[in-house]
Parts: sequence; C-alpha cells; structure tokens
Amino acid sequence: MKQPKQKFSIISLGCARNLVDSEVMSGMLQRDHYEMVQEPADADVVLINTCGFIDAAKAESIDTIVDISRLKQEGTLRKLVVAGCLSQRYPHELATELPEVDLFIGTGEIPRIVNILEEHERNQSRRHYVGIPEYLYDHVTPRLRSTPSYTAFLKVSEGCDHKCAFCIIPKLRGPHRSRSIESVVKEATMLAQSGVKEINLIAQDLTAYGRDRKDGTTLYGLLNELVHVPDLVWIRLLYAYPNFLDSPLLELIDKSEKICKYIDIPFQHVSAGILRSMRRGKSGSAVQATVEKLRESISGLTLRTSLMVGFPGKTEEDFQALLDFVEKTRFERVGVFKYSIEEGTAAASLADHVDEEEKERRWQEVMDLQASISRVKNEALIGSIQRVMIDGTDETGQLIGRTQGHAPEVDGVVYLQNPARLKSGDFGEVKITEALEYDLIGKIQHV
Repeated sequence: MKQPKQKFSIISLGCARNLVDSEVMSGMLQRDHYEMVQEPADADVVLINTCGFIDAAKAESIDTIVDISRLKQEGTLRKLVVAGCLSQRYPHELATELPEVDLFIGTGEIPRIVNILEEHERNQSRRHYVGIPEYLYDHVTPRLRSTPSYTAFLKVSEGCDHKCAFCIIPKLRGPHRSRSIESVVKEATMLAQSGVKEINLIAQDLTAYGRDRKDGTTLYGLLNELVHVPDLVWIRLLYAYPNFLDSPLLELIDKSEKICKYIDIPFQHVSAGILRSMRRGKSGSAVQATVEKLRESISGLTLRTSLMVGFPGKTEEDFQALLDFVEKTRFERVGVFKYSIEEGTAAASLADHVDEEEKERRWQEVMDLQASISRVKNEALIGSIQRVMIDGTDETGQLIGRTQGHAPEVDGVVYLQNPARLKSGDFGEVKITEALEYDLIGKIQHV
C-alpha cells in the first residue's frame, strides 16, 4: 500500500537571503514527494528558518519556536526542525533549552534537507547537523518561490569576507562565494519565462560579487548580461557595499532602462572614530564622497542606507555627526538599527557600551528626522507621473503598487485611488496626488 505524502510547512524569518534558502528547501522537499501546506497546524513537519543576526531577530526566532512547539504538545505535529542562522550559531545551547525541537540544521546543510529528515527517521538520537557553510545554490537547484509570481529575489553570492566589529554574519554564513554569471543569467531567464518581471539581486555584499572567482567576474559584467534577458522589466540592487562602485558600473545603472535607479548601501555611520571602531574600512569623508559620486552618476537615484545607533564608545558628538549626515544627505530610504552585543564579535569586548534607554532615544531621533525628510521628498513628487507596478491590494482592499524606488517589503507603497482593469504584476502610469511620510497616493492615468 502506497504511503501518503508527508506534509511540510516552512516559516521563514529574517532577511530575503534567508527567504531564498527557505524556497530552496521547499523545492527540494516537494521534489522528493513531500507536500507543502501553508498552515503549520496541518503539517507533519514544520521547519523554522531562523535569523540570528541581532537580539530582536533572535527573540523573534525563539518566540516562533516556542509557539510552534505547542503543536507537538497537542499531538498534531510529528517533527519540528529549526534551521538557519540561529541553529548555526547556537546548536548545542538551543538543544539544551528546547528539547521539543527534533533537529537543528545549519546554514550550510540546506541541500541535505531531505536526507537529514530521512536519516532522522532511522536514528532519532542525532539532533545536530551543523558544519562549515560552503553551500551555494544554482540555476538547477529546485526552488519553490513564495513571493508573488511577478517578483523574485535572486541570490548571486553567499557569505561575507568583511571583518565588521559588530557583525556575526561571516561566522554564520561562511566566506564570500559567488555563482557564475552564466548560472545567474540562466536562473533570471527561467524566472522571466515563468512571468517574473522584477528581479531583486541579493547577497551579503553585492558589489563584491565575482571577486572571489578571480576570473574577471564582476557585478558590472553580470548586469551587462542581465539587461538582455527578455521580458525582465526591473532589476534592483540590494545590499551593495561601497566597495567597487566604479564609474562603468554606475554609468550602466544610469543608462539602462531595466536597472532600477535604486541602490541599497549600508553606511552604518559617518563619524571617523566610530567607523574605525566598527572596522568598516571607510572614513567619514569617503562615505560623503561615495554619496556625492552616486548622486552625480545616477539621475533620479533612490538611495537607501542602513545606520546603527548605540555602538560602543559613540559620544553625543558622534551621534550629532550622524544626524547632520542624515540631514545633509537626505536619503530617500533609511533603516536604523540599535546596536546589540553579539558574542564572538570584536565589538563585544569594547568599553563604554551605551545603555538601552539612550539607544532608544537616538533611534527615535534619527527615525523622526528621516520621516520628515521622506515626507518632503514625497511631496516633491506630487503632480508627477510615475510608472507603477501593481502589487494587488492591502488588508483593507485598497489597490496598491510600487515605483522602481520602492523595494518589496522594506519600503513604502503607492495607494491607488481609482480602480482599473489591472492585475498584480501589471504596470500603469500613475499621477501622484498626495504624499504621506513613507507612502504615496495617486491615480492611474493609463496602462
């Protein structure tokens, strides 16, 4: 008698890079005759792909594990698997604290997910599968995408070689390793053929793409091939470090109709002393020069950055320099993180840690400043015509979309006032009529 398929559900936490890992695990499980279900309560196996980057992310991961473990107590769940960065970082500590979890799988074990589950069926005494991360998926790897049909994340490399004092990512993800241009272009072509119109290129360090291969592979070379993929409309660059932003690359971004005039570049700070302590490899003047070069080189650029408040040793003078930088630079998008002590990083041993109340004050001050800047920039768009990709409706039923200056999930949206015969993934010309702090409101003119 044929055994019924085991049902699985995946909960993906953290960044888009983690999401791609979850999609790959889903693809591999489905290929090997597992059946995917949306609700964990309906699954035989639940995988939680965790984030272990900062305190807030770790707390969310633990809360999710505890919440899902109740399904085991109720007897509806056979196997609970914790994968990803948290497992990579704390496999033995988690096993002690969370006996209800059956398996802990590291970031490098993704391609073995099916074999690990089968092996655990035979020998349930082993709970850890955590090694040195070396894995990198390619265009032939099964992948079951969870994003809308018209947009996708495409991971071009994995790992990181930077030595930032606050960051644990190199220990969680391993050294930087890049896919070939051929592999990325083949995947992009398959995605476009399946209906994807927007590709968001992701990596721990996008601008370092290809350098590890030592065969002439660069981000410029990759983009120069991707712009020729038929049916792709938008190509967006996410997580681009300041390194290797040379003039040919910026000129290509500026001139290409397919490459979004959007760069996400994590500066973290501008104070020279803090940047040295962070081991960022850029001086404050170099940060300013990079911004000026980007603005001058790419017409209509939407510039997004990540900033950190509360790093050890940061004085009020350093914080004021950060505020002045935000005020002067007037980024279109800013993400602000509060520093958290991460064991195993160089910053953990620094003196003069900032207390939580002060971190909160500084975070709020930067956020308030950026909100006012964002509103002014949005108000400047009133009356303009913007090309908008339809994203469906929000939870209230309001039709929404995004310009090329809005990355999925992390930025605002355009609320569309008038109904139109458009479906998700379609494009329309929209006249902006109102502006909010982070969102726009407009009317569809024509498609």
